[in-house]
Amino acid sequence: MALEDAKNQVDEAFTNPDLKGLSYENTFGGATSFLRRLYTKDLKGVDIAVTGVPFDQAVTNRPGTRLGPRAIREASALQSPDAPYGWPFDALSELAIVDYGDMAYDYANIPAFPDTLTDHIRTILAADVSSVTLGGDHYISFPILKAYAEKHGPMSLLQFDAHTDTWADDDMSRVDHGTMFYKAVKSGIVDPKRSVQVGIRTTNEDTLGVNIIDAREVYEFGPAAVAKKIKGILGDSPVYLSFDIDGLDPAFAPGTGTPVWGGLSSIQAQIILRDIAGINIKGGDVVEVSPPYDTSGATAIAGAHVATQIICLLGWNKLVQD
Repeated sequence: MALEDAKNQVDEAFTNPDLKGLSYENTFGGATSFLRRLYTKDLKGVDIAVTGVPFDQAVTNRPGTRLGPRAIREASALQSPDAPYGWPFDALSELAIVDYGDMAYDYANIPAFPDTLTDHIRTILAADVSSVTLGGDHYISFPILKAYAEKHGPMSLLQFDAHTDTWADDDMSRVDHGTMFYKAVKSGIVDPKRSVQVGIRTTNEDTLGVNIIDAREVYEFGPAAVAKKIKGILGDSPVYLSFDIDGLDPAFAPGTGTPVWGGLSSIQAQIILRDIAGINIKGGDVVEVSPPYDTSGATAIAGAHVATQIICLLGWNKLVQD
């Protein structure tokens, strides 16, 4: 089937007449939207909009995450002929998913960036569409969360990361990828008691009451048990999922701005993401993919798979629970 279709299909990012279904064009050719979804700004009838935010102003050391969305899209082409593995449904065939393209912004006007991003996500949510955002450094989650909190009220944050990103910073105008969740909690858009950070392995004395599941706990108790614990903490509250790719160990994702050893393996992350199905997820992002530091492309591949898992989690709520 795939071979027969590949003889005729190409550039489905522009030519696909349907918002649903798998793409069988050659993985090595054609326009590389995310999972070959149709590029469009028309959100009518759409369930999920994938969008890129190519931003890396706030990286501590290794820049390059502005190139993350492009690399993730290219890596996602490796998945395009197949339904996501391990799920009882094919989200790509049953949901209307589009690539909404990248957010435009003036790279020389950083102070205007946060509100520009909030407006970008606000437009998607106003159409009753969920967003899956490809970053970009981790700061982007803060302006995104503002838009989600406007729609759903205070959010539960489910964060996969090596760092808590809750270091104290009371200057709300600072654009910093290590303090944005401090600001999110302090501004009331994230409920720390109903939030979880997974894979943490850096010291921060004040985590503002956010529940911490560090990398050692994942290793010692196993990903299935961790997924069960996460679901118990989140309950039925509205959840935003943010996956910093440095939540994975550098052996699995070397191309990131702030790699830290002793992290999650890709199989641990996959099991947790699959087993938390049923959480009240509203949207999510994958951030910190920095392709210049990984010539193998493994980090972008991991990022593409994470974004696909977020789509499947959203799909569970739309296709199974509803």
